Amino acid sequence: MDKQILTSLVTFRMPYGKYKGTLICDIPEHYLVWYKSKGFPEGKLGMLLHTMYEIRLNGLEDLIRQLKKMS
Repeated sequence: MDKQILTSLVTFRMPYGKYKGTLICDIPEHYLVWYKSKGFPEGKLGMLLHTMYEIRLNGLEDLIRQLKKMS
């Protein structure tokens, strides 16, 4: 996995909606599941949300926790 993408997960904030201002890595799982069923947005935001969804789905949150401590 691209380290730049992982770094973005702990630095990029949701630009709109219920979780506006929340780091992508801190968005609740139920919201990511909702986006999965609705369709992720286009562009970088959609890619980050989808990546975070896959990380949670596969139980890889430790990758994010370690990066978040370092940032």
